[in-house]
Amino acid sequence: MDWLDNNKIKVTPPKRPKKITGTRFAAIMGLNRWSSPFKAWCEITRTYEEPFEDTIYTIAGKTIEPKQAEYMKKFYFMPNLTTPSDIWGEDYFKQTWGDFFPDFAMFGGMWDYILRDKNGKPTAVLEMKTSKRVEDWAEDVPEYYALQAALYAHLLGVEQVYMVASFLDEGDYEKPEDFVPNASNTKVIPFRLHERYPDFEVDYLDAAIDWWHTHVETGISPEYDEKADADILKALRTTTPDAGDDRAALIREAEALKAEIDEHAAAIKEKEDRYKAITDALKKDEVDHWKDGAKKVIIPGSRYEWTISRTDSRKVDTDALKTAGLYETYSKPETTYRVTVKEKKA
Repeated sequence: MDWLDNNKIKVTPPKRPKKITGTRFAAIMGLNRWSSPFKAWCEITRTYEEPFEDTIYTIAGKTIEPKQAEYMKKFYFMPNLTTPSDIWGEDYFKQTWGDFFPDFAMFGGMWDYILRDKNGKPTAVLEMKTSKRVEDWAEDVPEYYALQAALYAHLLGVEQVYMVASFLDEGDYEKPEDFVPNASNTKVIPFRLHERYPDFEVDYLDAAIDWWHTHVETGISPEYDEKADADILKALRTTTPDAGDDRAALIREAEALKAEIDEHAAAIKEKEDRYKAITDALKKDEVDHWKDGAKKVIIPGSRYEWTISRTDSRKVDTDALKTAGLYETYSKPETTYRVTVKEKKA
């Protein structure tokens, strides 16, 4: 991996990149408030992907989604609503590897539900969402969700989309199994693909394909943002370089990082010195009044707390061992290496 000068990185183009799914589709357009083009590129090129962990929000979504489907069947007269399990079985993820569109090279993903006619042909796609941010849906469907459904509608060859959003209170996240969708907590927003996006293929699909050619096939990322992509950049920058990395590239990267670190260190040195003096004073005051038997003392503040711990151990008297002629017997040679760096003189 090479770090380029224009806030981009370069990797060897992957032989089997991941696809542009519904959630990545808006991201690569810069229209997903929760993601970024750089994050989507990292996932697609298998450069880096944050490990998935269930949260109260994802668990609530999984639990409530079937309830939303039943709500649509009953009150929106959709008895032929089809789930992925109806087509591929209960273990549909394993059957499809998370991609319901194997015939498309660049695009894929998993829809939530579809409507089918009597011949089994899809006629509409439904995307189920849960949220506590009702304000995001006050005027319309959030664009990153609408584009996700629009992509699946295009890949399915249908025009009709139904966005189903249920709005949860804090208590609903604690017990999602008790949530019951109704007209007061669930909103259904339909739209037709080419009415909402008259030039969908040109404005979005062609743009995504161009993005793929520019960034995935070349291995050159879109520009990253130091703030928006901070977590990913931290992970990439702390990855241990392997022996095959180019030394010149590593040195260029190290110099850029060292200059940035030095700049920030100089700016806050006075504050760091003052902070150390304060913590040393706090420690000395506590040690001077240490109670017998105490192992630690916690000093609370309004935002942080300082813990002063006591550890009892034995220290080896090296000089005494040497005097007694035992140092060589009970010690062994050890070789270590260290790196120091200083700025070159002009």
